Amino acid sequence: MKFIHSDKQIPPAIINVNQRGTLTLPKHLRCALGLEGGGVLMAAPADDGSVVLRAAVAFPVELYSERRIAEFDRADAALGRHLAARARRSAR
Repeated sequence: MKFIHSDKQIPPAIINVNQRGTLTLPKHLRCALGLEGGGVLMAAPADDGSVVLRAAVAFPVELYSERRIAEFDRADAALGRHLAARARRSAR
């Protein structure tokens, strides 16, 4: 069995999972699929019991506290006052 990615035939590989659940994709798979160190994959179970790996993107997310939201509100209000004053000056 061979995996097909675009026009390339990529031979399968046996991958060991260590005690912590970490696995290493062999270099030939990483190179063939264009994966680099620091990349992110999504692993999803398939109906047939296999695991599907897909390239993914991760974005940092900031969860805002009420205090941080209040900071944004104050900054928005200050900007609104600044823009209004500037509009009044340019209208003269």
